Amino acid sequence: MSRNPSSRVAEALAETLRGRGFRLTRQRLAVIRAFAAGRHPTAEEVHTSLARDYPSMSLATVYKTIALLKAQGLILEIDFGARDNRYDILRPYPHPHAVCTRCGAVADPGDPDLTALVERVARDTGYAISSHRLDFFGLCPKCRGAGK
Repeated sequence: MSRNPSSRVAEALAETLRGRGFRLTRQRLAVIRAFAAGRHPTAEEVHTSLARDYPSMSLATVYKTIALLKAQGLILEIDFGARDNRYDILRPYPHPHAVCTRCGAVADPGDPDLTALVERVARDTGYAISSHRLDFFGLCPKCRGAGK
């Protein structure tokens, strides 16, 4: 197995899908590898990054792979409204994100223990919480340094 962490993630996801009976085409594997290599890429970014090596690959292939990964609980879709949705295959579970309001960059802060907060929200509202989302918005270091 490869020493590269993103390669290990891609290989593990491929094995998970194979084990669940899904066919893994070269293009599907390439999409999985591209998501594993990127930090919260959009579907369009993944498609563009693969276009040279897979000229016949359509954007629909990327979206079909996303749909499969979402249905299998192997990718997290992050919807930021007007901006393109981004995806997290490295941490496919609810966790906080820091989002740059200027360039749209997305970063993962450390994994805070949100268990107590989720339990409190459930207790205070009576909801049976099945998922959560916590995002922080501001300027990333690059945009702050640009002085724009």
